[in-house]
Amino acid sequence: MHSHTVRASEFKQKCLMLMEEVASTGTELIITKHGKPVCKLTPLSAQPEQSRFGWMKDTLKIKGDLTAPIGKTWEATR
Repeated sequence: MHSHTVRASEFKQKCLMLMEEVASTGTELIITKHGKPVCKLTPLSAQPEQSRFGWMKDTLKIKGDLTAPIGKTWEATR
C-alpha cells in the first residue's frame, strides 16, 4: 500500500479534504510532528486483517481418548 507524508499543521488545516483523499484513493497518510511520524490515517476498508489465530475455535469435536493405545504395534516401536 502506498503512503504519503504530511505535517501535523498541514493536516490540521486540510483534515476533511485529506480524509476524503485517503478514502477515495486508498492511500495511507502518515502524519508527522517535527519530522517524526506520530500517526497513520488509513481507509477503513484497508484495515489490517483480523488475526487468524483461533478462527476455527469450537469447530472440532474430540471423541474418545486421543492418548490411549490403539492396540496395534508399529514397526518403529519394535
